[in-house]
Amino acid sequence: MSSAGLVPFETTFRVRDCCLCLHVQRAARVLARRFDEALRPVGLTNGQFSLIMSLNRPEPASMASVAALLAMDRTTLTAALKPLERRGLVRVAADPTDRRGRRLSLTSKGKTLLARAVPIWEQIHRDVEAQLRNAEPPGVQPGNLEPDRLRNSLRALA
Repeated sequence: MSSAGLVPFETTFRVRDCCLCLHVQRAARVLARRFDEALRPVGLTNGQFSLIMSLNRPEPASMASVAALLAMDRTTLTAALKPLERRGLVRVAADPTDRRGRRLSLTSKGKTLLARAVPIWEQIHRDVEAQLRNAEPPGVQPGNLEPDRLRNSLRALA
């Protein structure tokens, strides 16, 4: 077999060490598990928390605005809403201005659950930010990992 077209093993190390997508995915998985565990007592995953938080608005939200905020396609959003709707946390109703569209809102039960979940999110978020500030990865001065700087960098990519 010819070695033409094969990727050198050294490339594997280069990708492992510098691939932004890989590092963001790994960090996202670790954070997701951490928030999932913290939110388990109130029966939410981190994704469900983000979704119901995105519906915490004075007026019902359009599917498009929520999908854009959460960087989800509408099909994925629809699937994510179904269990929350079945639990009576979210209401999906026809848009009064366009019957083809849908408007999303929290029910009173959803608002109550969100109120219970927010203090849990606040505590785990403080813990994560403190961990980030105190991290000492190779080549980085302690205290140089600022959560606001990371958020801004991630927003620039999104």
